Amino acid sequence: MARSAYGGGASGGWNVGPVMTRPADEPPARAPSPRRSGPAREPSARTYAQALPVVPVRARGLTIEGADGRRYLDCASGAGALPLGHNHPVVLEAIRRVLDSGAPLQVMGLTTPVEDTFVTELLRTLPAGSAHRARVRFCGPAGAEPVATAVALVRAATGRTRVVALIESDHGATADLSGPADAAQSPAGVIFEPVRGAAGVLPASVAWMRDLRRVTAERSVPLIADESETGVGWTGAFWAVEHGAVTPDVLVLSNAIGGSLPLAAVVYDDALHSGEPDAGAFRGNQLALAAGAATLAHVREHRLADHAATLGARILTRLRGLAREFRCVGEVRGRGLMIGIELVAPEGTHEMPGDGSGGGETGGGENGHSAGVGNGAGGGAGAGPASGSAAAVAAAVQRECLRRGLIVGLAGSARDVVRLLPPLITTEEQTSAVLDRLADALGAVERGRGGHALPRAARAAR
Repeated sequence: MARSAYGGGASGGWNVGPVMTRPADEPPARAPSPRRSGPAREPSARTYAQALPVVPVRARGLTIEGADGRRYLDCASGAGALPLGHNHPVVLEAIRRVLDSGAPLQVMGLTTPVEDTFVTELLRTLPAGSAHRARVRFCGPAGAEPVATAVALVRAATGRTRVVALIESDHGATADLSGPADAAQSPAGVIFEPVRGAAGVLPASVAWMRDLRRVTAERSVPLIADESETGVGWTGAFWAVEHGAVTPDVLVLSNAIGGSLPLAAVVYDDALHSGEPDAGAFRGNQLALAAGAATLAHVREHRLADHAATLGARILTRLRGLAREFRCVGEVRGRGLMIGIELVAPEGTHEMPGDGSGGGETGGGENGHSAGVGNGAGGGAGAGPASGSAAAVAAAVQRECLRRGLIVGLAGSARDVVRLLPPLITTEEQTSAVLDRLADALGAVERGRGGHALPRAARAAR
């Protein structure tokens, strides 16, 4: 693959100026302590600053530079909003072109050349055979709006109101859908996530996705795939439903499609079309559309989804070796570059990740995803994990990673899963650095709780 498809190393390519945190006429001051000032300013906001003591001032590719001059490898990737990493050249150039053109930055209800380019590129990425009958509806990118837009769409198309959110453990709910067809009793739609990232990185099996598609098709129930977290190559396919050769009736898209800027859209089969309702004030953001079109094209042209599949397989192999090496590591799972490492409590028990709700009816979850799916991208405010719990072990691993210059997320309802989400442009060399730092962090936590870890030389020889 061409070198230009990937980002530079940790030390090169800085062209982003520092973020100003004071008026220009004030003298420089020491960077604020996020532990002191962050919660006071944003007492209920979930930010990196509340969980991780890093004040980022520059970023490029996989690398973030803090106000203290330290550099970190960012394997949180903005909860999936950064498939090309930070400030990728093709994204910056696309944004500059719009700014320099004098075009309006916000347009509602009017088709612009920028929007047309985005839609053309988006349709080009859809599974074969589905683009010719696809429609795109933009919506506001915040909170539950993307899922709410999809729900409203299937309700209007079917004349029914009940929408069911399913996860793979809901065997009974799937069986109910398999019963005798009765249009009056059928739901307006069924929504699922191909990988439930925030719930602990839980991939749906290919067999289950195919069975769900078969049952919903037999019952004429629209199938909604929420690809807010998984879309644009993260799982090793451009869209995660492609792993099962599943074509849903509706795709919910956000996070990655804006190329680092807020953007959301719903792609749906023309048979469900029933007009164009108002769908959010910020659906015509031209900068996000330009950045998104550039990102979609770059991922497609450089086959970065294939790269994610290859790199993800290598990472999972190494991590499963670490699971045999360290007693604090439980299950390792993932698909492509969406990877979860479940941590185990000292006594050898661990809290199973999950969303705490199972399936059910939905109008959108906490972060705009299916019902019962929370936000596990960064840290959260509030009480810390109980001492000695699996969540405490995961938090300790996160802290030790940070000390070694590696940013990782936590996921799962128990916050006991360390989540890796490196951008698609991550190189083999950078992957080795990420895995080495993670292994060192796991060793430090293991030694701190009286466990056994192989010395560094032994690990290097593996």
